[in-house]
Amino acid sequence: MTEHDLSSLRSQLANLDEQIIRLAAKRRALSIDIGKIKQTMDRPSRDFAQESAVLKRANQVGTALGLSSEFTEKLILHLIRSSLTVQEHDRVATRQLGAESRALIIGGAGRMGTWFAHFLESAGFDVLVADPIAPPEGIPHVADWQDLPLDMELIVVAAPIRTSAKILSDLALRKPSGCVVDISSVKTPLKPGFDALRKAGVAVASIHPMFGPDVALLSGRHVMVIDLGSTRATELVCTLFEPTMAKLVPVDLEEHDRLMAQVLGLSHALNIAFFTALKEGGQDAANLSRLSSSTFDAQMGIAAGVSAENPHLYFEIQALNAYGPSAIAALSDAVEKIRACIESKDETTFVNIMAAGHDYLQTLKPQS
Repeated sequence: MTEHDLSSLRSQLANLDEQIIRLAAKRRALSIDIGKIKQTMDRPSRDFAQESAVLKRANQVGTALGLSSEFTEKLILHLIRSSLTVQEHDRVATRQLGAESRALIIGGAGRMGTWFAHFLESAGFDVLVADPIAPPEGIPHVADWQDLPLDMELIVVAAPIRTSAKILSDLALRKPSGCVVDISSVKTPLKPGFDALRKAGVAVASIHPMFGPDVALLSGRHVMVIDLGSTRATELVCTLFEPTMAKLVPVDLEEHDRLMAQVLGLSHALNIAFFTALKEGGQDAANLSRLSSSTFDAQMGIAAGVSAENPHLYFEIQALNAYGPSAIAALSDAVEKIRACIESKDETTFVNIMAAGHDYLQTLKPQS
């Protein structure tokens, strides 16, 4: 092989890369047309039977060409998700549920506040952000919501939990005519504000988007919806997410925080404990990663994501949830049981712990 041969092969690769990108763009354009037809037929964006047929067909072609099924499936699933993202955004934009309506996002300079600003803009709302910090994307902005007349059709409170509690109570004093919705991860501290709004006759509902601000596609994502007694506010938030593929999960106000003590509090604490133990173990993270296993890599990826989140928000999720301490105590007890088994060389108890966990997790249904 000569330098000329190497250059020739690299040139062929470059040409193939361009073809792949052009084909992906063509596929994206077709997916937009398919999405528009689905809308006219009132069909859902996602068709799992069709996805299964696409994957099966792709696997057959890939196997015949010597490609692994894992590679083929990952490639096709990535293309499918890209297509669904385009269709979902187009569906939200087409519906224009917020046309000729205005929305105020209090705390909209935060990452989730910014997500909601873009989401509501795509739904046709005229969006204004009220935050001492200007939002990063050039969205219309004021520093203090108290300076506004509050005659918008929708007010979203997207501030930190303790700040949101005060904002809700202050809003009750102003009695806005539109619907008020919060997106806090913990609801217990917000109860006085909810009660004050209801007493003032304000339409109020509470939601908890179970996803982060980097999510582009809502398929497979959940939005918890808490009905606080206002049909108007609850129906509004449900209508907003109806064009998306998010699953709306109704939940009681009290039950929400019980669930979040496990879903958020316990999982966050586990990962914080994991990376804290690694740091205090004295080994360099890069060195550990170089020698890692698949399980360790997966856990490190999750822990790294948690470590990059807002520590003040994560503290609020732990400290402000009345049901949080019991989840942390259960984690502490579980670690102590494992430690005791190891120190006493009690293999039987250790095996039983793992068997019980396996039985518990077998109740999970495969996620689509």
